[in-house]
Amino acid sequence: MTLTIPTTMKDCLYFTNRVTDNGQILAWVYKKECPKCKKARMGKPVVKGKIKIRAKVYVCPACEHEEEKEEHEASCIIEVKYDCPHCGKAGESTGPYVRKTYKGVKSYLVECEHCKEKIAITKKLKEPKKKKPKVKK
Repeated sequence: MTLTIPTTMKDCLYFTNRVTDNGQILAWVYKKECPKCKKARMGKPVVKGKIKIRAKVYVCPACEHEEEKEEHEASCIIEVKYDCPHCGKAGESTGPYVRKTYKGVKSYLVECEHCKEKIAITKKLKEPKKKKPKVKK
């Protein structure tokens, strides 16, 4: 699998470059082509020359076709280049652009192509919860 790294942020819905203690993750989600006219890429609506940050819909700039945010993002794919924190090998992977709870933290999940372990892409500064040892009484 060969993934193409975006050259500009205008092509992306989401982009992150993280360096962790035992690995590195570069993840992005390309904007989706309009399903109606197939001429432009859908994005958040532009109001008075500025992008509406907390918009509930995505809009095609060519034909004004709208999609709900949840529906649109669920159909997108996250692409990841990584150094696996489990086995240390470099690889590429894709997955659904949907946050799932993993070890108590909402994160995007992809699978290492070498060791098949899950790699979590969390929000900044979020650490997975550690299991507490059981105390016998």
